[in-house]
Formats: sequence, C-alpha cells, structure tokens
Amino acid sequence: MSDSTTDAETPTPYVESPIIMTTVRIITPFVFTFGLFVMFHGADSSGGGFQGGVIVGTVVLMLGMAFGIETTRSWVGPKLPVGLVGSGVLAFILIGIGPVLLGGTFLEYHTYGIYHATKYGIELVELGIGLIVSGIVTGLFFVISSGMGDNGGETA
Repeated sequence: MSDSTTDAETPTPYVESPIIMTTVRIITPFVFTFGLFVMFHGADSSGGGFQGGVIVGTVVLMLGMAFGIETTRSWVGPKLPVGLVGSGVLAFILIGIGPVLLGGTFLEYHTYGIYHATKYGIELVELGIGLIVSGIVTGLFFVISSGMGDNGGETA
C-alpha cells in the first residue's frame, strides 16, 4: 500500500464545517469577554485567575477546532503563549515585590498607600494568574495537537 493511499484514508479532526466556523466567529468575542470578566471579578465573587485563564485559553481551542489547528498555530505563533506566561509571572512578581520595596511584606497591598489597594492588588494578581493559565492552556493545546500527526508528535 502506498503512502498517498494511507494519507487519503486517514481521518483528520478538522472538518471545515461552515456551521462550526460561523458559530465560533460569533461566540469567540463573548467567550473572551466572559473570561476577562471572570478574571477581574475573582476577588469579589466566584471565579478568579485560573478559571478566567482557562476560559480565555479555550478561545484558541475553539479557533483551532473551527479553522484547523495548523492555521490557528500559524496565526497565534509560538511567541504568544510564552509571552502570556512571561507577562503573567512578571506582573505577579512586580505586584508582590512592590510592597517589599516600600517597607512591607510580599503582597502586602496596603503599603502602596492608595485607596482600595487590596482590591486592586488582588485583581491585578488574578489577571496575572489568568495570563499564565491562558498561555499554558494554549501551549498545551498546540503540543498535544501536534501528537496527532503521523510522525509521533516530534514536531512540537
């Protein structure tokens, strides 16, 4: 049996359905906005950085399922997941070290001396955690999806 016959018979996860593509085009902005909402309101209500980051990360998963994983991978690029994780870690460290530099302890928000410093500090930390989680979810999606190829996933 030749390789071209095997490739033609191998099912792919991408079906190029106009219904799925249109649905994803419509709901993606709402899902992304909902993920940001969950991230920002984690300090006051249910949710938080982890939950919101997963919701934001699923936006990339939906795009991958609707428009093809390789198309989405080339659109997102390898730098976005790394940039999200790096900026989230940087935000968390800067927010935590700021009070230390002002004479307080790590993440002691009231040493900033601004009104509602604790509330804003927690929300910024939740945003940082959300960036980290969304970057990891996106990166894991691309790594796991690369294992679906014929070469055993060595192209990750």
